[in-house]
Amino acid sequence: MEFSSSKSNEKEDHRSDLKTLKLYNEIISTLPKRKGWKSDELCHYQGFWHTFFYLEGLLSAQQHFKPQTNDIILSSFPKTGTTWLKALSFAIMTRSSVDISASPLLITMPHECVLSLEGALAHNSFHRNQDTPLIGTHVPYTSLPKSIIDSGCKIIYICRDPKDTFVSLWQFARNASLKGADSSTGEDAELEKAFELFCDGVTYYGPYWDHVLGYWKASLESPERILFLKFEDLKKEALFYVKKIAEFISYPFSLEEEEKGMVQKIVDLCSFQNLSELEVNKTGHLHGNMFEKRLFFRKGETGDWKNYLTPTMATRLDQITEQKLRSSGLTFNA
Repeated sequence: MEFSSSKSNEKEDHRSDLKTLKLYNEIISTLPKRKGWKSDELCHYQGFWHTFFYLEGLLSAQQHFKPQTNDIILSSFPKTGTTWLKALSFAIMTRSSVDISASPLLITMPHECVLSLEGALAHNSFHRNQDTPLIGTHVPYTSLPKSIIDSGCKIIYICRDPKDTFVSLWQFARNASLKGADSSTGEDAELEKAFELFCDGVTYYGPYWDHVLGYWKASLESPERILFLKFEDLKKEALFYVKKIAEFISYPFSLEEEEKGMVQKIVDLCSFQNLSELEVNKTGHLHGNMFEKRLFFRKGETGDWKNYLTPTMATRLDQITEQKLRSSGLTFNA
């Protein structure tokens, strides 16, 4: 009888899941849409553009996600330092339970150590690692599940100079096969086309400036709850910001740890040079066959935009940035 009851519950759960997915599809079908950088279609929801796959995940997270009070949300716009932030935060949080020389990061990709709110955790938050309360997301601040905002979870947000962000995202998109995109055409996003769309705000989780400003303004209102970082600052003063992250998430380094060089060890472990050379990050795919892992490790540099953007394009992006961020107190100097 117990077996029969279990089978019945599974069928009921399956029917409920199908009903929920149908509802999400109906909601998405009514949203404004535009062609993305490749042949994928983007949907406009709550002021931002999303792919169908991750928008479905966002809708589910908004409805069902139940955070823990000690959760740390690692948020970012795509290609602004997401992988690095995940690696650093994970290494900081696990250093007391696992020796750096045996860190899971040596055999597991950062995106598999810290799962995505609108990805792996969207439909089942029980998939998470209860011992490491880190959750990654690209969701704009104004679209975060109300449960996260109400819980008082701490949030770390990282952003990057818009020019480098665009180039890195373009390089990633032209080589990746996004779910929901028609990869049969084999067409790469042309730089000029992608640039125009980026300037218009039509990109994954865009507009970029609105994404950044949402978290920036929230960090000004609640600095004790939201830590706002810039990729360029982290590159220049890694030791300082690793200690700042550790203090913010309540895993501060002891004086003894600092004297033994623990901060530097974590910086070295999570460096682009080290992570990009690990076999686990050079081969295989992430999220099924959606992304090749190697695509998450391109250069990890600042100023690479100079190799791709014309002076006119760079000036245009700078002008848009100045206009969008005017009076906010936020600037990019890279």
